[in-house]
Amino acid sequence: MLLYNSLTRTREEFIPNEPGKVKLYTCGPTVYHYAHIGNLRSYIMEDVLEKYLRYAGYDVTRVMNITDVGHLTSDADTGEDKMLKGAKREKKTVLEIAKYYTDAFFADCAKLHIKTPDVVAPATSCIDEFIKTIESLIEKGFAYEAGGNIYFDTSKLKQYYVFNDFKEEDLEVGVREGVEEDSNKRNKADFVLWFTKSKFDDQELKWDSPWGIGYPGWHIECSCISMKYLGEYLDIHCGGIDNAFPHHTNEIAQSEAFVGHKWCNYWFHVHHLNTNSGKMSKSSGEFLTVSLLESKGYDPLVYRLFCLQSHYRKSLVFSYENLDNAVIAYKKLIARIASIMKENAGDVDQAAFDELKAKFCAALDNDMNTSLGVTALYDVLKAKTSPATKLALIADFDKVLDLDLIAKAKKEAEPKVEDDGIDHNDPFVKEIEALIAERADAKKAKNYARADEIRQLLSDKGVTLIDTPQGTKFKF
Repeated sequence: MLLYNSLTRTREEFIPNEPGKVKLYTCGPTVYHYAHIGNLRSYIMEDVLEKYLRYAGYDVTRVMNITDVGHLTSDADTGEDKMLKGAKREKKTVLEIAKYYTDAFFADCAKLHIKTPDVVAPATSCIDEFIKTIESLIEKGFAYEAGGNIYFDTSKLKQYYVFNDFKEEDLEVGVREGVEEDSNKRNKADFVLWFTKSKFDDQELKWDSPWGIGYPGWHIECSCISMKYLGEYLDIHCGGIDNAFPHHTNEIAQSEAFVGHKWCNYWFHVHHLNTNSGKMSKSSGEFLTVSLLESKGYDPLVYRLFCLQSHYRKSLVFSYENLDNAVIAYKKLIARIASIMKENAGDVDQAAFDELKAKFCAALDNDMNTSLGVTALYDVLKAKTSPATKLALIADFDKVLDLDLIAKAKKEAEPKVEDDGIDHNDPFVKEIEALIAERADAKKAKNYARADEIRQLLSDKGVTLIDTPQGTKFKF
């Protein structure tokens, strides 16, 4: 299996630290608002990675953080805390905001068939770990106190800009949007590990620490949560490409300074979902969420297919026209599988099964090429083999693609029942149906008096019975 490693900028054979086991970490959401579909593209592709690793036989442990404190509006560790911003917007407490949007995030994930990680840890649950790690970094000379805050000293590293060959002057104030100068820093690239009350007196969530009452910076949480649940050696770290700098760069700096050795072997970065006007965000244009797509009549799994049709390392352009094309593709796919279900199934041809499965695995082994994986699925539909073989392969591939193909096709293949426009959950309707069933039993028992009595009883209620060869129907 080859994976593109953002750290080395090359495709590499995936070899876990421990044979047969994979320790996988995913940067989770900052739960101050709904996740937009650009955010969720990353989670879909990370979900496919996890499911393929399991499909390939690995024992995977996946951990995700929930950022419910410490993520500032600028990645230069300045500006307002995003959680506090959300709380002010909705006039709720930070923890109320965190709970609401965490639940909303996982509800969206469920609709998109994104598996919940084995461990989900809110930042607020690991404050002790943050403090102990920061204390150790100070002891080792990698961190310092200035202006009431604790900073990581990037000058102590042999190499800080590990994902790109940046030069320090490239990051001067004004070069990159959102960067603001912090006069407390010894070096431009230094970043905050812990904020104290001296800087953010309006911060709702604060904890006691050796440096005063305050709260953690954003970057420290992922390092500590990962090491708490996965140990000092991480196999794969996932996230959106926009997190490579500074977030993941800072994670590597502080983690390796803390443990004293290489921390994570492979970095899996998913590229942006763009609109025709540029990168998708919560602050510009239409706020595209799963709920919005549903309100427009789109099945969330159509969006999953839309994402799978493109490689995760390519920017993907969203438009409703492109999504409509995915709708057509999904419906045709389901219809074709449904037609196969109606054929004489036959037996599974193991040789054909193995040959077609090898094409699917070759696609995913080639840096998670889901586009070719979907092509391998279409190859199954066109293959000259038994329906049983095709259905077995579709079910097998869908352990990874997770598009609900078999269940949707079964429903499509079922005889269509006309909608009579009656709410069969209505208590009055249930009463009518119970009396109709009693009348049928009475007629079988040749108790015609009771059958006529029930007909009259229903007529008095404004219900007309219609006896047909298919059974008794009724109308109001």
